[in-house]
Amino acid sequence: MLHAAILKLSLTGFRSYPAAQVAVEARAIVLTGPNGAGKTNILEALSFLSPGRGLRRAQLADVGHRPPGAHAPDAEGAPWAVSAFIEGALGEVRLGTGYDPAQEGGQRRCRIDGEAVPSANAFLDHLKVLWLTPEMDGLFLGPPGDRRRYLDRLVLAVDASHGTRVNGLERALRSRNRLLEENGSGRFLDAMEHEVAELAVAVAAARLETVARLSAEIAAHRDEASPFPFAELALDGAVERLIAQHPALEVEDRYRALLRDNRPRDRAAGRTLEGPHLTDLSVSHGEKRLPAARCSTGEQKSLLIGLTLSHARLVGSMQGLSPLLLLDDVVAYLDAERRAGLFEALARLGAQVWMTGADPSAFAALETAARFTVAPGTITRA
Repeated sequence: MLHAAILKLSLTGFRSYPAAQVAVEARAIVLTGPNGAGKTNILEALSFLSPGRGLRRAQLADVGHRPPGAHAPDAEGAPWAVSAFIEGALGEVRLGTGYDPAQEGGQRRCRIDGEAVPSANAFLDHLKVLWLTPEMDGLFLGPPGDRRRYLDRLVLAVDASHGTRVNGLERALRSRNRLLEENGSGRFLDAMEHEVAELAVAVAAARLETVARLSAEIAAHRDEASPFPFAELALDGAVERLIAQHPALEVEDRYRALLRDNRPRDRAAGRTLEGPHLTDLSVSHGEKRLPAARCSTGEQKSLLIGLTLSHARLVGSMQGLSPLLLLDDVVAYLDAERRAGLFEALARLGAQVWMTGADPSAFAALETAARFTVAPGTITRA
């Protein structure tokens, strides 16, 4: 299996960095420094080498550098850029992305070896980026929308077209809701619901397939000695239940009929009340057969780490290329046994992993790691 790697990262006007460069040659990269030094900013920059809004889900205008003490930025924000020379699926290549409110309508720009590409979806041909952050610790207790976004990122890593389908479904649902609000004609609603049904079944089917593949991956690598419990996964959604029982074309017809019958109810609610846009991801502690939401905080964090490792293995086995892993402050609340178990699992995975933490001693066991000290605006080799 090939292993994707960042060879050199360059930041311009990104968050706390007016300009910075990091050259690496290791599989494990450790970034340490005090809270607020800018460690997570580096991982966020790397996360922009994938589709979407990065690991913080930030607005493009909020990412540009602002010197300490500067007034709040205007609505358009400041320009910024991220560039990385990588070893990817197709060999060595330079990926670049950025934002300039004065150019191209203030849209995010993406380039591969200096040539413009339509979107960051093109980066998926070269690199897959996965991440785990402290903000995700509340995933199992938060609203279903958080778990859907998490699920869709799992799917996107193995199906590059998934993001386009999800965005298309969201647009189609907004159009249907607007037609209902405006008492649009039945003919227009029929046409819109035809599109909604096609996209809904495609999105739901992709999610189901990824969950099935991930569940098989978890079962194949189940290790009773692992400090990270295995997870049991399921999807809770009307369309997903139909797909499990009927052919896809029949499910489209059934869902289309459901949308038609539900028009009065949906018009009154101001939104579509049935569909994959409301699906929830159910996660349970496999050994205890306990829903993740009822597990302890430590067990929930361990489940997330185990899921991340399983997903990384799945991506690697399906693509023949291990993904880039970004682990933000993951080891801070792990005991010595779980920390050692994580480092062993990462070594077996073989992926390039970028990790952050405040305490350098927490990473002492990673003898071959490249270590960097982070201070506001600077990154230096430790």
